[in-house]
Amino acid sequence: MAEYIKKILAVNPKLKKLAGVLLILVGLTALVTPFTPGSWLIFVGLEFLGIRFLVWDKLKERFWKK
Repeated sequence: MAEYIKKILAVNPKLKKLAGVLLILVGLTALVTPFTPGSWLIFVGLEFLGIRFLVWDKLKERFWKK
């Protein structure tokens, strides 16, 4: 199922951007409503839009050294 979703998002970049924006909006809504644990969706949405965090690359190097 995950491969199917990745394939669809790779073929249709507009759908990927739409999903990213929707996740950011849901995350922002979660910040001001009782759904506070859902605010992590902001970061998922930013990742969908292609905004990577510099911290992620550093963490990946530190914990997944081969």
